[in-house]
Formats: sequence, C-alpha cells, structure tokens
Amino acid sequence: MAMAEMKPIQVIGGGLAGTEAAWQIAQAGIPVILHEMRPQRLSPAHHSEHLAELVCSNSFGAQSSDRASGLLHEELRRLGSIVIGKADEHAVPAGGALAVDRAVFSRNLTETLANHPLIDLRREEITAIPTEGISVLTTGPLTSPALAEDLHCFTGMEYMSFFDAASPIVVGESIDFEVAFLASRYDRGEAAYLNCPMNREQYLHFRQELCQAEQAELKDFEQETAKFFEGCLPIEEMARRGEDTMRYGPLKPVGLFDARLGDFRDPENKAKRPYAIVQLRQEDRAGQLWNMVGFQTNLRWGEQKRVFQLIPGLEKAEFVRMGVMHRNTFVNAPELLHATLQFKQRPSLLAAGQLIGTEGYTAATAGGWLTGTNAARIALGQAPIALPVTTMMGALFDFISSASPKHFQPMPPNFGILPELPKRIRNKQERYGMYRDRAFADLSAWMQQLRTAA
Repeated sequence: MAMAEMKPIQVIGGGLAGTEAAWQIAQAGIPVILHEMRPQRLSPAHHSEHLAELVCSNSFGAQSSDRASGLLHEELRRLGSIVIGKADEHAVPAGGALAVDRAVFSRNLTETLANHPLIDLRREEITAIPTEGISVLTTGPLTSPALAEDLHCFTGMEYMSFFDAASPIVVGESIDFEVAFLASRYDRGEAAYLNCPMNREQYLHFRQELCQAEQAELKDFEQETAKFFEGCLPIEEMARRGEDTMRYGPLKPVGLFDARLGDFRDPENKAKRPYAIVQLRQEDRAGQLWNMVGFQTNLRWGEQKRVFQLIPGLEKAEFVRMGVMHRNTFVNAPELLHATLQFKQRPSLLAAGQLIGTEGYTAATAGGWLTGTNAARIALGQAPIALPVTTMMGALFDFISSASPKHFQPMPPNFGILPELPKRIRNKQERYGMYRDRAFADLSAWMQQLRTAA
C-alpha cells in the first residue's frame, strides 16, 4: 500500500504541539488530519484562527545552549523541528532570548501546513477521542468541555488545574523614552529590553494600588479549582506576598544600568540606582509593540490601565492587549503516559503539550515532535522511541512519565531533571556547559543509531 493511501493519523489541536506533530507525521510520508476548532469555536485566550498562536508571550526563552530552554531549542533544530525553524526565521531582538513576531510566525506556519499535500487541515471541534486508528491529543490547557469530559471518562481520573495568565502589550510610541531606557541585564547581548525605573516611594505606591485593585470575576468552575502555578503567578498575587516579592522577581533592578545617568556599578552612583525596574520586551520585528515582562494578571481591564500607568514611563501607555487569565488543565501524566508519550491503556493514542503537564512553548514543541514521530513510527510498524535522558527532551518526558503522581505539577525544561554528571562541578556556568556537551554528544549518537537501524 502506498503511504498516501494509508489511513490518516488524526491530530486534535492546532497549537504548537499539534502543529509540530502534524508536520513530523507528514514529513514521514503519512497522511494526517489536523483538527483545529478555531474559528468555529473560540477559546478564552486565543485571538486568531492561526495555528501555533502564542498566547502568553512571544518568547521561547533563553537562546544560549548552556541554558535549559536554549539547549532544548538546539536539540529541536538538530531534529528538524518546523516550529523552531520558523521561530528562527521570524525572530525579533530580545537580548539573549528567542522571541518572534508572533503574528507573522503563526500565519506563516498556518500557510506552510495548509499547503502540505499530506496535511488535511479541518476547522472543526472534536468532541470525543477517536476510538480507531492512531491519534494524537494536543488540545492544550483549554481543551473544550465536551472533549475534556470524554478524556475524563477515558482515563477515569480527575484533572488537576492551575491558573495561567497573559501579560499586557503596550504600543511603543506611547512609552516615555525620556524615562524608559534600553538595556539588557548585565549588558549581555544587545540592549533589547525597555526598562522603567522606580524609586522606593514610587514602588511602594504602585504595590499598594496593585494590592487594592479590583480583580476580574472568576467563573464558578474556576473558583472551585483555583490554584496558581508558581512559575506564572499574577503580578498582583506577587505583590500580596510581601513588600519585596516583586523586587526579587520580575521587578528586580539588579544588573540594569541607565547609561544616561552614569555607571551604576560605580559606588559613588549608588544613590541613583533604581529601587525596582519594570521591563518590557519587544513583541514585533518593528518594535511597535512591547510586552510587560512578568505582568501576568487577573485585574479588571480598567484597573490594569489605571494601575499600570502609575509605572514611570508608562503614564500615557496605550494597551493593544490587556492581561487575561484562564484555567489551564493537565492530566496526571505519571499515571497515564509512557516516556514515548503513548497512553498506557491505549498505545495508539498519544498526547503532548500543556495537556500532559509540560510547561512552556518549547516543551510543547518538543512533545509535538515526539508524538508526531512516534505516531508515524507506529503507522509504519516500527517501535516507538524515547530520547536519551541525558538530553533535555529525554529528561523532560522521562520526568513527566515517572514523577510522583500524588504531587505532580507542570514542569518546564530545567537542568535539575538531568542525570548528574560523573564529576561534581561547582561552577554553575561550567556545569551547564558540561550538561550541554553531554546532551549534544548523546543526541548525535542516538540519531546515528536511528539512521543505521532504518
């Protein structure tokens, strides 16, 4: 039977994971149906009908390969990821981070997949898990209620939920550049962040107003399950946790210098150092839009404008998108999934993305790569694969499939999940470099082994 005549693999969900999975299946020569419910049915967080829409931020994280996200970027490049390839193609300045012009990025991926002869993009809601053939679930943290209920019935388990929030986006021309200054922390890379400095009085007033601001009402089902993921706290929640919490988080002033006022590293200029700093990251290639870094929020939109315009440099800020908040849902992956991302009770069903408890854009892309690759291998009668645990990809999926089910929480890429090095290295930069070198060596050997076996 010709590959094009094979029964199509179904991918449900057109986010980053679904986009990557569908591409890898098609590149293996197998037909795929990619189901995306937008625009027929919208989600609380998305704004367009494009595939791989970036909701919270336009950044894939640190670019350097001696950082966890950067290592995962490079592993995916070497494995032929379509998502990371397009991210590189549509990158915008972001200091040491990989950030993209999100509108162009998503539109280009949509056009690329829609034009692939083996990809059938269908705009429809799927309300039940397919019972026949090979399927990949990549419906994300906002899985539609009907499909979520069917998944609940299939697994026989309750979901765990947390809240995730998106930061506001500001028009560049509305920012006061007499106050805000361009710099990257410790002058690393190009000066790609806008920094709005605060003195102590300004900071304390801002925090007070932030703590007292009115929040958006949560729906009944959200109130019952509200639980914040520590890696993505709303800014007002940080403010309530203590006077200095934000200053040790997204508003930390360490390593940021306004060259117009002299060298802050000079002890004589100590009095000029900001007490706190709000950073904005470039959102588009032209620098017309800026994302408020770490300002995920559940405040009412009117309150957001009132409080955020207290920030020096943003007094006249124009917001093209206010912060939003929504419930994210993920399954108990250690109970349900193998490291190959197959369901234990149905190996022909795979899942990836935030639905399985990985955190971040790059992790979702990695899960899409693995599920797409394994779905194709199953269709071809080949054994599914898992990557070496010494790679960031392998370690991440090994973790989510083997962690304690009782305390399972979403996991981003990080060096803490990698196996220890043979020799203890105290210097963090050197240690991370060794992790990277080992990961690349083991990935190369693994890829060569796969090619030889084929």
